[in-house]
Amino acid sequence: MVFKERTFYGETPEEFFPQDQADLETRVANCLATVDGLDASDVSVISKGNTILLTGSVSTIEEVERAEEAARTVEGVAEIVNRISVA
Repeated sequence: MVFKERTFYGETPEEFFPQDQADLETRVANCLATVDGLDASDVSVISKGNTILLTGSVSTIEEVERAEEAARTVEGVAEIVNRISVA
């Protein structure tokens, strides 16, 4: 029997899903929850590395813009992919 280290797409699981990602998602979500003029209750935050994906829906285009602007202010965020729609 040959022993191989566990990998996930060529990376060890710890490297592929670092705890920092969950922390970054939480910090961005908390930031969005405190923005005046933004109802972020239907917005989801997903991180991959330093990139944040925003999905869900809000009531106005201004809220879409506020969400992206707020997410950019969080330390550790390098890029925003904004897929929030107006419902």
